[in-house]
Amino acid sequence: MVARLVIAAPSSGSGKTTVATGLMAAFAGRGLAVSPHKVGPDYIDPGYHALATGRPGRNLDAYLCGTELMGPLFAHGAAGADLAVVEGVMGLYDGAAGQGELASTAQIAKVLRAPVVLVVDASSQSRSVAALVHGFASWDPRVRIGGVILNKVGSDRHEVLLREALDESGVPVLGVLRRTGQAQTPSRHLGLVPVAERRPDAVGAVAAMAEQVRAGCDLEAVLALARSAPPLDAGAWDPREALAVGSGDGTAGGDQAAPGGGKARRARPVVAVAGGAAFSFSYTEHTELLTAAGADVVGFDPLHDERLPEGTGALVIGGGFPEVYGPELSANEPLRGAVAELAASGAPVAAECAGLLYLSRSLDGHPMCGVLDAEARMSERLTLGYRDAVAVSDSSLARAGTRLRAHEFHRTVLEPGAGAVPAWGVHQPERRVEGFVQQGVHASYLHTHWAAQPAVARRFLDRCAG
Repeated sequence: MVARLVIAAPSSGSGKTTVATGLMAAFAGRGLAVSPHKVGPDYIDPGYHALATGRPGRNLDAYLCGTELMGPLFAHGAAGADLAVVEGVMGLYDGAAGQGELASTAQIAKVLRAPVVLVVDASSQSRSVAALVHGFASWDPRVRIGGVILNKVGSDRHEVLLREALDESGVPVLGVLRRTGQAQTPSRHLGLVPVAERRPDAVGAVAAMAEQVRAGCDLEAVLALARSAPPLDAGAWDPREALAVGSGDGTAGGDQAAPGGGKARRARPVVAVAGGAAFSFSYTEHTELLTAAGADVVGFDPLHDERLPEGTGALVIGGGFPEVYGPELSANEPLRGAVAELAASGAPVAAECAGLLYLSRSLDGHPMCGVLDAEARMSERLTLGYRDAVAVSDSSLARAGTRLRAHEFHRTVLEPGAGAVPAWGVHQPERRVEGFVQQGVHASYLHTHWAAQPAVARRFLDRCAG
């Protein structure tokens, strides 16, 4: 099984992304095949991970997908790798609110039987660091803290005090990163700027993280710790097998007939997937499921492409930052018209968050595709959290009554017109209906992970039948 380790911290803002991305890039620079992973629903960090390693950044989210899929999804992503690095989320023991350890970094570390490297912001402490590390290491004996990387250390004297204190804890120091020379990463209202938006800056940031980690960390000791992980009894997730189980009829293909004896669809329908700077959020497994179900998945960039890919029979528009690119998206009138025409034809269209905004009539006053009778605008309020959702309408993604877990993360609000048919019923933090179902269109603020419900991909593609 692949060598592996988890990069965690006592809290957010401690430097996990710098250390995890820097380690990925540093080991990849030494010729190792490095598999990057991120705990939780984050879309942005995996983009930096992919840039550092040359492999897709993959998420491990026990809330969205279920604990039982964490090992298989990890094994699938790490296939053929020499080393897997898993960046944690928030603090080591923080997870879904009110759900105990569910979706926490600690839970993933235990499921993967992976040692943990604790990244500690040491900027305002000296001897107390030992008490902090001792507390995290002893809280759950099933979580193995294999070492500490001290971040934001102020001076040689500060480093000596920290090391002396940690000598008593029994947890080795694997690295020290100084307060000066911290790698700078481009950021804005929802975190780091995605790689797709400012690739030259991102390339420079990843290179700086790698150099900082190479200079401050004992890479041989880190690699030895990763190689100490015991065997993991988890078969790799396979999208074709997942579809076969999810379809209920034992078929894993998608080129012949719709499951259950439905009408035949054209061989390998084209599914257009929005990408580029404005729509950079997606899970790799979605594309893998659509491909396994029999689709030709073709990317396009709504900022630059004036036409949908040739033969488009279905459309996926994921998350991103359309609010940053409102004028440019609005100016691409030919593509907006093509999207509206496709939606009017009844073709399946799946839109999440940014995609929802793009399908609305306008965003901050800029005309959008006009598929949905709704106006969108930026807001001061951050909407963030896991959601339990049930489909309240039959749609191209789900039958009414289908239950899914989801994640919501945005600073926009949507004002729908009268008569809108909702997509989901959401049960927390308050009961409400959410999203739109209109002909083949399913549009919602909720991000879902199709690996948890492969039948979603199958149903979506079957709507291309004709």
